[in-house]
Amino acid sequence: MPQPDTAARQRRLARYALLLCALTAAAAVLSFSRGNWLGLVWVLLAGLASNMAWYYHRKARGASPRA
Repeated sequence: MPQPDTAARQRRLARYALLLCALTAAAAVLSFSRGNWLGLVWVLLAGLASNMAWYYHRKARGASPRA
């Protein structure tokens, strides 16, 4: 089975990071709505996942072949 190219791998990582960002944001909202201050940790994780998604998206755009 051939290895996927670098751009495709980075696009996939960007999608996973974006999904993680959405899930952690939902966990933060749920945590804050229940009055739990642990939601601050979820907000920080959402920020980290958002930065990872942006990083891999930009990296995939740079690695894709020009048409």
